[in-house]
Amino acid sequence: MKHFLIIYLLILTLASCSSENKDILNQPTYDGPSMEMDSIKTMYSDSAIVKIMIRAPKQLNFSNGNEEYPNGISLEFFNELGEVISTLEANKAYYIEKEKHYKGVGNVIVVNLETGDRLNTEELFWNPKEEKVYTNKFVTIRSEDEVHTGEGLIANQDFDNYQIMKPTGTIIIEESNEIN
Repeated sequence: MKHFLIIYLLILTLASCSSENKDILNQPTYDGPSMEMDSIKTMYSDSAIVKIMIRAPKQLNFSNGNEEYPNGISLEFFNELGEVISTLEANKAYYIEKEKHYKGVGNVIVVNLETGDRLNTEELFWNPKEEKVYTNKFVTIRSEDEVHTGEGLIANQDFDNYQIMKPTGTIIIEESNEIN
């Protein structure tokens, strides 16, 4: 009888452990950020020369390698002399590990500081390896005396060479000294 009681208790213990393990396995998996950082500043360099500076109020890192910048992002691109030659800003951004590119959404603005050309769009991708920015969305580019619009764009990250895929028009702006 004593052996029977011990076997019975052993079976109850194993049965309760088994049901606890099933409950643990049935729990929803966490897919939120694995790390959260505030006020980030990341510099990328080549041969000890800073090429890119990324700033963001908040960065969320995920276990799959993706990143999210929910409060916006600001990038500065530098030339060989260490001077900022272009900037990129977006209201929100993502880094997609699988594709190895960034996606800016919201009010995306790219400015070439040497020419003054300014791009506005609602979505823009940046491929750091290819040093290109591109979109399929509507774009507006303002230069000193012209406004170019269209759908889709591909450009180098310095924004000194770009192509609008489906241009819709160019407006020449003439300044007048007359006051109406």
